[in-house]
Amino acid sequence: MGMFSRVQDIFKANVNDALDNMEDAEKMLKQSVLEIEEAVNIATMSVAQAIANEKSLDRKLEKAKKEKEEWQTRAMQAVNANRDDLAKSALERKAIVEKNILDLEPIFIQAKETANKLRGQLDTTKSKLEEVRQRQGVLIARSQAAKAEKQLSQSLAGIGDSAIGKFDKMEQKIEKLESEASAYSQLAGETTSLDDEFKKLSVSSSSDDELLKLKAQMGKLPGSETKQLSE
Repeated sequence: MGMFSRVQDIFKANVNDALDNMEDAEKMLKQSVLEIEEAVNIATMSVAQAIANEKSLDRKLEKAKKEKEEWQTRAMQAVNANRDDLAKSALERKAIVEKNILDLEPIFIQAKETANKLRGQLDTTKSKLEEVRQRQGVLIARSQAAKAEKQLSQSLAGIGDSAIGKFDKMEQKIEKLESEASAYSQLAGETTSLDDEFKKLSVSSSSDDELLKLKAQMGKLPGSETKQLSE
């Protein structure tokens, strides 16, 4: 009984420790399975001993029953041979064997019940061990996920308000530079346009002068005809 309770205690204790310390969870879970396997092996040996004891008592009981029948047969043979002395001795030996049988029967019954009970407990524990082995992979996966989440949370925790504030300031500086660049571009554009207008005026004035000269030469200007006649 104590052995099978020990198996359950090992599993519960180690799993609880693993949950308390997730960093060692995988190692603890694997160690738990190894300890349970060791406990099952020891329990298997205990069950084997109980079964061996049951079979030994069974053989002794069967032998005693046969011996009882043999002394009964011998007593009957002695009576048939008119050997009451031998018959009496055979019956005495038969009585001793019967006493042994009476002593062995309750011991055998108890041994058989114990062996059956231990067999059932061992089968149950083996089933639980198989379940633990299957769950081990799931628990290890959960442990790894929890570890990854913890590391991510720790990494994100390092990005505080100060880091975000620095990012905002950098963004503001960039926006300021963009505004200044746009303003300089606009001023440069206005200056260029003004120079162009003055250039146009200069070109236009020169063209007008040339046009007047040409018209004067051709007598197309008002009064140019009278001047030519007088000459």
